[in-house]
Amino acid sequence: MTTLKSKLQEDLTAAIRGRDELRSSTLRLTLTAVTKEEVAGTQARELSDEDVQKVIAREAKKRREAADAFGQAGRTEQAEREKAEGEVLAEYLPKQLSDDELQAIVAQAVEEARAAGAEGPRAMGQVMKIVNPKVAGLAEGGRVAATVKKLLAG
Repeated sequence: MTTLKSKLQEDLTAAIRGRDELRSSTLRLTLTAVTKEEVAGTQARELSDEDVQKVIAREAKKRREAADAFGQAGRTEQAEREKAEGEVLAEYLPKQLSDDELQAIVAQAVEEARAAGAEGPRAMGQVMKIVNPKVAGLAEGGRVAATVKKLLAG
């Protein structure tokens, strides 16, 4: 079984051979971020697939934010490039939950929190504690928080 990091390296080699500039530069930057994470701290360590996935998710989020910023600044060419890089990284992440799936998980967590005596907007922390382990890596935190707020309010 190959690790996620070795899959990234193999795909980088294939992209270089295929002269796919976008893919190769994106994978290079991602592998650099992984290596940087491995040597961060007091002692070098080998990242698990889960840790590598977190690094990829963080890099993908950076691309989304940069694409938004470039789009708002009227720099469409750079915005498109960032979006394309985000799509390359999305291939290495687990499929995101749909809005309906996320809403069902959050609704169940809200019911659990209410059963424990938490009501209204102050229950947000308790609901997030229940929801986060279930949706880790499958939904972005801001999206989860917005869904929790919506269900707690109404």
